[in-house]
Amino acid sequence: MSEIYFVHAIDTEGPLFESIDATFDRIKSLYGLNFPKNKRTSRTLQLLKNNEYPISEKMKEGVSKILNNHLYKYNNNLNAIKLMNQKIFSKEFRNLDCDSFGKPWVFSWHCLDHTGYKINPRKRILGYHKIFDFYKDEIKKYRNKTDKIFWHFHPMSTYFEAHKCATSYVNSPEFYQILSRKIIERKFFPSSFRAGFQSERPDSNLILEQWIPFDISNMSHPDLKTLENNIDFKNGRSGDWRRATQKWEVYNPDHSDYQISGNCKRYIGRALNVLNRIASVDESEIKKAFIQASNGKKALVGFASHDFRDLEYEVNYLRNLIKKVSKKFPKINYNYMNTKDAFRSYLFGKNVKKKQAIKLGFKFYPSNKMDVPRIKIYQKKGEVFGPQPYLAIQTKTKRFIHDNFDFDLKKGIWHYAFHNDTIPIDDVLFIGIASNDKYGNTDVIRFKYANKSFKQI
Repeated sequence: MSEIYFVHAIDTEGPLFESIDATFDRIKSLYGLNFPKNKRTSRTLQLLKNNEYPISEKMKEGVSKILNNHLYKYNNNLNAIKLMNQKIFSKEFRNLDCDSFGKPWVFSWHCLDHTGYKINPRKRILGYHKIFDFYKDEIKKYRNKTDKIFWHFHPMSTYFEAHKCATSYVNSPEFYQILSRKIIERKFFPSSFRAGFQSERPDSNLILEQWIPFDISNMSHPDLKTLENNIDFKNGRSGDWRRATQKWEVYNPDHSDYQISGNCKRYIGRALNVLNRIASVDESEIKKAFIQASNGKKALVGFASHDFRDLEYEVNYLRNLIKKVSKKFPKINYNYMNTKDAFRSYLFGKNVKKKQAIKLGFKFYPSNKMDVPRIKIYQKKGEVFGPQPYLAIQTKTKRFIHDNFDFDLKKGIWHYAFHNDTIPIDDVLFIGIASNDKYGNTDVIRFKYANKSFKQI
């Protein structure tokens, strides 16, 4: 018999406002239905919700689903999220139906930065760290010791629209801006990740392979092969996991295809949506996990939600499913865990914390007649995940720059020289170096350059 690890991964994006016009625009983008201006009313939405508006039978179910009370009711301002958090952070709520070990429900807050946008009709909260800082303060305010903050990223849309999400990480320089600022300004580097719109491509696969070991974006589900009525999912446009495993298992992706097993070092886990129109978890999926565990295989079960929806309602739904199914498998233990701890337990066992955590070393070499100023980074303890640590530099004009290291002949040693082909050292204000190891342990070191030397901060 093996255990089950339940992870509730929240795409933490802050409030979401949607006008009536925007709702009709969304219906058009999903189903191709174009309503004239005089029909764009709350009355029409109500008829669509009740399956009473004259559209094709193929469209009715999908349109009705996105207008149901749960999916259409947004937390559309920060006060609404604060009111929800009063409930879902309370000990009374968390301790309802604890796991097999008496531990409460756990949220993993995969926080998004809305940055670089020029168009913001849904009134997203814009700015670096805004969502991150809010949830860090909420966790502290409620003295919560189980929830953790991880990372969520939306690739930049072509026309810089905050309510849309593209798929190209190469075309999204904000990826590096956000990471660099997180290291230098917040001493944070993510070990765990969720892709925006659960969409990955070859570029994101290879970029994540450099630094982030745990990815809970796989939403493989039978729905994905029968989406001819959904424009946004046709031919793999969004959330394409049609070839990925539908078991509750973790795998290393292939370098050329993130959906199949291969030789990458990073790990991908599966998370299904909660009460959503596509790829939603249900009783059969929970039962599948318990059967897998009873056959001697661990199961990592991810639930994917958004903080702009009613998380109290979603958690109650999930706990009822787990409670109902678990009664049929009394010998199977299940755990509520954050993303990182669930991956670590699934992959390495519960004693993984005893493993040697990564620790980076730093040495500065001033300029001399034979060389320009440079730094050496080395592994003091443990082993870096990926080919190199992440290097972030803040210039005196507050530009945030990511750059590559140079590689030493010996493994686990890297160099960076400050010269005209990189960044002259006189323009450097702060540097930050960060790395995970394969166990999800993280080390972040930061230094300020002043008086011709680096001082750790």
